Amino acid sequence: RLAECLKAADDLAAHGLSTTVADARFSKPLDEDLIRRLALNHAVLIIVEDGAIGGFSSHVLHFLAHAGLLETGLKVRPMVLPDSFLDHDSPQVQYEKAGLTAHHIVAQVLAAMGQADRQAPARA
Repeated sequence: RLAECLKAADDLAAHGLSTTVADARFSKPLDEDLIRRLALNHAVLIIVEDGAIGGFSSHVLHFLAHAGLLETGLKVRPMVLPDSFLDHDSPQVQYEKAGLTAHHIVAQVLAAMGQADRQAPARA
């Protein structure tokens, strides 16, 4: 999902929104220092993973809760595969149906910021 996150960052930049994309290649051991820095320096934290609920984002949320970082006004939105069967198709179509593409990520960010009515700029 890294490529989609980078596309979303470009789209958000077109909205005038600064983003950071952190590539967490594995969930354990959790990079607590990185997550703490992201939480303290950002208003919104979107966790995108190509796994189902109970994976990486759950570990991140557990850490954030126990570190008191969810009490700072940080808005967190985990994006995971749905807990339902996805028909066999190309990966791109499956990710589209699952809501894990760049435009879905942009929509999550804008919704978290209370700007859901803003349209994502068209891609060239």
